[in-house]
Amino acid sequence: MKLLLVDDSKAIRLANQRALEQAGYDVICAEDGEAALSIAQSQPVDLILLDMMLPKISGVEVLKRLKNDARTAQIPVVVLSGLSEKNRQKLMEAGAEAYLEKNTLMPQYGVNLLPQMLENVVCRINRRRGIALASIHDGG
Repeated sequence: MKLLLVDDSKAIRLANQRALEQAGYDVICAEDGEAALSIAQSQPVDLILLDMMLPKISGVEVLKRLKNDARTAQIPVVVLSGLSEKNRQKLMEAGAEAYLEKNTLMPQYGVNLLPQMLENVVCRINRRRGIALASIHDGG
């Protein structure tokens, strides 16, 4: 499964990229909203992990543009945010498939729960859509 990981924090981006690659995901990274849109429109990705606080184009605006573009509208977007839970409903209504708070992904130093949480999200997306996203283990 090919993921687009969008986060402006180099430390968080690298930690998440490492954990996801160790779990078998193919990861492409972007550090701002502009790069995220460019990559999503030019390369096939199965899922986008999107931070909300981004330079150039905000995460909320990136989400809106992705969902309003025929080339990217069907790509599931999972929001990774340091913002509080109160934003969840607004983001879900804007087209996000799931909302994960960053502080729950790395509860302590050296522990990254993103791959496990993502596996649950992918299963939920598959059930909701009635389709199968490529499994991380089948090379798709």
